[in-house]
Amino acid sequence: MTLVFKTSEEYNQLSQTPPLQSRNGISQMLVAKHYFSPTTAALLVALVPTLLFGQAITDTSNSKFAVVEPVPLNEVRWTDGFWADRVDTCHNKSIPTMWALMRDGTYKPFLEHFLIAGGKAEGDYHGAQWNDGDFYKWLEAAIATYAVTQDQTLGEAIETSIAAIAAAQREDGYIHTPVLIRERNGDTSAKPFENRLNFEMYNMGHLMTTACLHYRLTQKTDLLDAAEKAARFMIKTFENPSPELARNAVCPSHYMGAIELYRTTGKPEYLKLAQTFLDMRNLVTEGGDDNQDLVPFVEQKEAVGHAVRANYLYAGAADLYAETGDKSLLEPLQAIWENLVQKKLYITGACGALYDGASPDGSANQAHITRTHQSFGRNYQLPTTTAHNETCANIAGAMWNWRMFLLTGEAKYVDLVELALYNSILSGVSLDGTEYFYVNPLRVVDPLPVELRYPRTRQKFFTSFCCPPNVVRTIAELSGYAYSKSNDSVYVNLYGSNTLNTTLGDAPLKITQTTNYPWDGRVTLTIDECPSKEFSLKLRIPGWSEGATIEINGKPVTETILSSEYFEIRRPWKTGDVVTLDLPMPAQLIEAHPLVEETQHQVAIKRGPIVYCLESADLPKDVQLEDVVIPADAKLTTKFDSDLLGGVEVVETEALVEPTTDWGSELYRPKLPAEAKTIPLRLIPYYAWANRGAGEMTVWLPVK
Repeated sequence: MTLVFKTSEEYNQLSQTPPLQSRNGISQMLVAKHYFSPTTAALLVALVPTLLFGQAITDTSNSKFAVVEPVPLNEVRWTDGFWADRVDTCHNKSIPTMWALMRDGTYKPFLEHFLIAGGKAEGDYHGAQWNDGDFYKWLEAAIATYAVTQDQTLGEAIETSIAAIAAAQREDGYIHTPVLIRERNGDTSAKPFENRLNFEMYNMGHLMTTACLHYRLTQKTDLLDAAEKAARFMIKTFENPSPELARNAVCPSHYMGAIELYRTTGKPEYLKLAQTFLDMRNLVTEGGDDNQDLVPFVEQKEAVGHAVRANYLYAGAADLYAETGDKSLLEPLQAIWENLVQKKLYITGACGALYDGASPDGSANQAHITRTHQSFGRNYQLPTTTAHNETCANIAGAMWNWRMFLLTGEAKYVDLVELALYNSILSGVSLDGTEYFYVNPLRVVDPLPVELRYPRTRQKFFTSFCCPPNVVRTIAELSGYAYSKSNDSVYVNLYGSNTLNTTLGDAPLKITQTTNYPWDGRVTLTIDECPSKEFSLKLRIPGWSEGATIEINGKPVTETILSSEYFEIRRPWKTGDVVTLDLPMPAQLIEAHPLVEETQHQVAIKRGPIVYCLESADLPKDVQLEDVVIPADAKLTTKFDSDLLGGVEVVETEALVEPTTDWGSELYRPKLPAEAKTIPLRLIPYYAWANRGAGEMTVWLPVK
């Protein structure tokens, strides 16, 4: 692929466009590091004012049927500790290395696809159909990070990207580089929505979400204008959809995108567009569970099919309910959530158990059974070694739970957001922030029992590159999940050392949170500035906790403190008030429902929000993973090891080793006696596995 520049002057002026008028009347100039000379770029950056209007990722501040609104991203700063370290790694390693990969086309073109589509380079399309969406997700991560850090190099990368996107877009608003490049290269057969698996809607959905965040945080309209043009194109295209056209709903990020566009602009046509997207599903004929269109959404009761597609659908439906209050949407959402949590969710918060399956499995109406891909299995079907658990599915599940919390204010949804964040989402990226998992199994053996897609070591790149930028944007936006608020209440959702600088009503509110969570359950909240009127501080008491205690200025609270609830402290506050929350977090043996066949007579170890695992790196050389057995009365102790895996709290115990002889080709054999011995055992947090090279790992261990 070749970039075409006739002169250095053409290079320096490649994407130069007239100034764009922002909504507050201030002229903004696009600045592109790779389109202008360094001197020119630096001058333009210096001239352009940066306006930060703090806004949330999911803005429910004006949503009539949402109970809670998030706190804007740039009103929370992680100061030190667990999440501060991850956010710092994201900023300094993940985002810049991913930008270099996407900018330079190290593996596949990303930025270059937009340049080719816009006539700024020559070449063909080389990549997955959803790579535009991957680029938008990286851009969203960069925007969220820039809002907090004001990293100028990152700001230039953002402007470079936006300029390329705007140049690629057709006049009618259509933007999908696989088709646009074919058109530019003379393919007269190239046209929109030829194949629902081209992921056009998915890509444009991520464009809309990213554009809304960009406008909220900067008040610049360049990316928002592109998103609105794309939305208007879809309004026209789907004005009278046919059943075939209605099938373009794969991985429906566009539901969330249209709602955020409505929330950002206030234009009702975008809310109507989101409703159209959902209503179109009813037109689909010969649908299937893989894309959740076998039956209308309002009739669904179970989590089925492709887990990413499903969770995006559920998140989008929750967003639509927040604006319309349509109870026909809330009823299936609650039923599906209960099915997922009670029968289809992994202990790590992961979901989407199967690489490939069939659904509805075992149905008497066999004509309705469809192939399903990286999907939910049947109830209690939660394999460990062959678990799929795509990182994107785990992130989408957290997005859905977050929206359910915004609708209800119920702590149980944030419990699941936290569970996924610490385990099945964070496991998707290496400790150094540069390598990624696509799948997140709960057991790894060598050799595997069957050949499976995707490796058991993290990689810098996958052809299906959806997960890496997704996990990066999730970490970049963590501050948006830490707190939320209503008219006279502040919800403390996530625990970690940070500062909150927001308003409640019209009055400033500043809180400093200090803690060594998740390694220690003691959390201190200091009121640095607050409204004169009384208000509520609501502390999430996690579902895993028992015996939580709270003190206010050193005086114990005597009211009952319930797990998986928000404990409300309503009073007139004053500067200097201190609230101390203590969450006991002993390590515990956890068992699964007996219908989860693969984990019968096995236990996992969990401490606070952290799920632990055993890696072969922590076993003696003569001990195999399958030989280790946990005593039912095992005493579990914990110790912080600052030299291990960036600093982790490990769980230590004694285990039995019952050596097994080689099986050979036998499938069954008589039970052979084994002489057990005792060994010391060390377990590490699941999120940190596979950071010491290839090896075996298991979350579940036999219990005796």
